[in-house]
Amino acid sequence: MSDIKTIFITGGGSGIGRATARLFAERGWRVGVADVNERGLDETIALLGDAKTNRYVMDVRDRDAWVACLDDFGVVSGGRLDVLFNNAGIGTGGPLAEASFDELDRTVAINLMGVINGARIGYAYLAKTPGSCLLNTASASAIYGSAGLATYSATKFGVRALTEALDGEWHAAGVKVRAIVPAFIETPLLDGVAGRTNHSIRDTVTAAGLELTSVDKVAEAAWDAVHGNQVHTFVGKTAHRMAFAARWMPGSLRKRMRAGRGEG
Repeated sequence: MSDIKTIFITGGGSGIGRATARLFAERGWRVGVADVNERGLDETIALLGDAKTNRYVMDVRDRDAWVACLDDFGVVSGGRLDVLFNNAGIGTGGPLAEASFDELDRTVAINLMGVINGARIGYAYLAKTPGSCLLNTASASAIYGSAGLATYSATKFGVRALTEALDGEWHAAGVKVRAIVPAFIETPLLDGVAGRTNHSIRDTVTAAGLELTSVDKVAEAAWDAVHGNQVHTFVGKTAHRMAFAARWMPGSLRKRMRAGRGEG
């Protein structure tokens, strides 16, 4: 087995995935970058320069593609997979009662089933590497369900539950399972429409005086999560505030959601 540590990242063509690829590559890791967006993949690979990288066009809903890509990455990495970063996801918003079923199905298929696919298929590769880690991207919407983001919140609660369950289930095999729990991150997902409004999520967040966290800070959190003992790593002031409120002031969060001021 090679001495060079490796990470395979889904959703690596932009945002959190791209920033995490850059950070791990800068620290000497081999990085497998996967995404459905070929242009985004090319841009990420170009940013990584001379780092040891591999590019994969892959849809996380496609189980055969998961196997093919991880098989190939295993060949170039000498059979090593230290971290599988289940990061691919889409942001959707708006009233649930008005959402199309196609939109609902797509959100669940990518944000939740895509993560389950990665865990189910990735385990065989992770289990062969001592001290490996499955890292999932959850959301502050997994702390308390966010009004206007009902389906998105449901998928992220699922990611949170999967993380907690597998952290126990895979402990004996020596595979860690972790999740980063970011709030509002400066990524293209913020261009989506906020619930009950015609405004983007970005405009709604900034108008409310809430902070946007940089993707570089999330990448650092991903690094810390992989190397730490916490199952969930909260990222950004809003995520930390929501975690505190969910535990100690759930009534205030409930009022906020009823007012249509969901966060996450």
